[in-house]
Amino acid sequence: MPDDYKENDYLWIKELLDYPVNLGKRLGRFDDTSQIKLPDDPIDCVIFQDRAKRAIRKIAQNKGHILMVGRPGTGKSMLANMFKAVLEKSMGDYLRPKETIVAYPGKDRNHIRFAYEHPAKIEKIISDLNTAIETAQHSLDEFNLCDQIQSTRKVKLALIFATCLGVAGGFYFPPAFIAAGITGIGSIFMFMQENNHRAQEKIQRENNGGAKNDVKHLHDMVPEVLYDPRKDQDLMTRISEPSARNMKGGFRHDPYQSGNLQTPCHMRAYLGAHAKSPIIYIDELKTLVKVGYMADLLEIMQNKEYLLEGGRSTGSGAADRSENYLRADNIIVACCNHDTLMYLQEEGDGAFLSRIEDKGEIIQMESAVPESEENVKQIVQYVKQEVINLAQEFQEAWGEVIEKEGYESVRKRSEHIYGRSLPDDFKPTVREFTKCAVLEIARELRCRSSDGKLCSILRPINGIIKAAEFEAILEGSALVEPRHIRQALQEHLSLEGGFSKEIGEHKNNLKKYIGSMTDSIGYVVGLAVIDSKSSGQMYGQPLPIHCQINVGTADTVVAPGKIGDIAKAAAQNVRASIKKVLNKIGAPYVGHEMYVEYIQAHGGVEGDSASVAMDIALVSDYIKQPVNQRYGVTGSLTGDIILAVGGVTEKIKSIMDPSLGMEGACIPWLNKYDVEPLLINTDSEYIQKEEIPGIRIFRGNGQKDAFDIYFCKTKYNVYKILMGLEAEEVEARMVERSKKDLAFMQNLNSDTGATK
Repeated sequence: MPDDYKENDYLWIKELLDYPVNLGKRLGRFDDTSQIKLPDDPIDCVIFQDRAKRAIRKIAQNKGHILMVGRPGTGKSMLANMFKAVLEKSMGDYLRPKETIVAYPGKDRNHIRFAYEHPAKIEKIISDLNTAIETAQHSLDEFNLCDQIQSTRKVKLALIFATCLGVAGGFYFPPAFIAAGITGIGSIFMFMQENNHRAQEKIQRENNGGAKNDVKHLHDMVPEVLYDPRKDQDLMTRISEPSARNMKGGFRHDPYQSGNLQTPCHMRAYLGAHAKSPIIYIDELKTLVKVGYMADLLEIMQNKEYLLEGGRSTGSGAADRSENYLRADNIIVACCNHDTLMYLQEEGDGAFLSRIEDKGEIIQMESAVPESEENVKQIVQYVKQEVINLAQEFQEAWGEVIEKEGYESVRKRSEHIYGRSLPDDFKPTVREFTKCAVLEIARELRCRSSDGKLCSILRPINGIIKAAEFEAILEGSALVEPRHIRQALQEHLSLEGGFSKEIGEHKNNLKKYIGSMTDSIGYVVGLAVIDSKSSGQMYGQPLPIHCQINVGTADTVVAPGKIGDIAKAAAQNVRASIKKVLNKIGAPYVGHEMYVEYIQAHGGVEGDSASVAMDIALVSDYIKQPVNQRYGVTGSLTGDIILAVGGVTEKIKSIMDPSLGMEGACIPWLNKYDVEPLLINTDSEYIQKEEIPGIRIFRGNGQKDAFDIYFCKTKYNVYKILMGLEAEEVEARMVERSKKDLAFMQNLNSDTGATK
């Protein structure tokens, strides 16, 4: 229909051809990334997250909490590190703990007390206590039997004196000799006893030369230093799997629980992040929810203190407790995905989110950002940062080898890694990116998003940049060129990408086979995508569709196979659209049975982006008009109007391989800006088929292998491209087919009545 397009529509399509030049201007003037200077502010190293960076600066000013919500790879961890760096530089001396946390014995063997002391003071106290205990341990008196020896010696001398008297008296009184004999024997015994005491004293002195006092009970009373701020200077603790053990602390198991060898509980205590770290970074909040620590965290965030308790219900530390509270004035920096956020909104009426918003902010990380001039310039900065990071990795990997053995040894060792000979000038040093190579990165970021935005899931792009660097190094290129980026994209695939590549090869062969074996009536090449959950990338693939319309007793549509609810609804909408046309053109009513088949779509189909393709295939079968199998089509059909769909850039890329034999595609007018990335580093020109505007992209050098993309507003525009028919001719042939079907049904009914 000529009035589908206005004069400005054609100007807009022509302006698309200026996109590569305009993008180059927005990138700035440089030949390669060696001319790029990085910002001094560490927070500005995170790109595409301007709103998050502004929020972080504000929160850092107020020392509030942060919850960052977004997909993996959007820069949450980097922002957390930058948040720490900003606080370190601005208020680190005031945030960092200055007091030592000390544990003392409590009221009984299962309780302890905490104290906060100046490190030097408590160090001196503990040193003095240990010195006093050591002195007491070695303060043993020397073993002696002086008293026993002295008393024995006195008795011995008295007996000797009595013996002498008895001998002297015996000359005058003979019985006195008997008494002298008895006392003599007694003196001999006492002499032996004295010598026995002396020998025992000598033996004991020799055996007890290294003896010490038992002072274990004194050691068990010495305070235990659980945290020394002089040894732990880091402001932030990263917790990847939060639990009561690493967040609050606890009591270790005591293997010496009997025989008076047990370890007192204050020496088995240890502290978690709450007591030691001013900033706690919870890398994945989902794990905290799974382990059931949320209730404890909410209480600590509210009270800013907690009691240290034993862990499991069994074990030596189960009954251990602290008598007083530990301080816990932490700044919580947490990250989660959208599914966890939904749980937090329902759990406890959003209690955790309320705590965050009370002293901070919930930051929504951008998965895609507008292609503004500021964001485009950040692409260059991002590539430069990755080049610097890779240079550091090379230094860590090969720095020592280069220093000791030189680059020749690096080349020989690398040959063992790659399993082939390498150029003599091979050096594992980074290459800067040319401006055209940066444009390829920008192109890829656009391809991984839609609506004219740049994808901000950058972690997978890091791998592509590194792979391109290695391609340039192995080739011996001085700079990273666009061809290195394209080669890296071919090899650096996600799990879904590798799976999609295999399916794509199968679909390509299937498409070629169908095109050679059919008359193309009722067949159309639809376009589909597979989303990668890890990288956020979409992988396009052709989707052959076959449809039939048979005259029947009722209006039905059958779409067998594993298709989703949206795809089923799309099939019903197509049926309604065709019936609407039949009513509009005054075709006689006849019931039709419509069949839709997604050929070998074993993984299932969901979405409404194939509704235009279904309409084309059904109309083709209805009027028996072949469909051009060298064109793909995508779009969401609403009445006669084609609406935008997702993944158009990747859908087009999936059929642009010249070996597939495809010549073009029809896409929704509203998706016209999704063609812009395909124009980077290629030759292109404006085309027009009657009133339908389009762009021709040359896939080969020298303007060879043309690929035409047409921007369609209505399904009649697609009829013109794929079947070569105007709307009036299509409608006329539909009326003709409807009359034939009516006559067929009337004849069938008359034959049935005659038979009866």
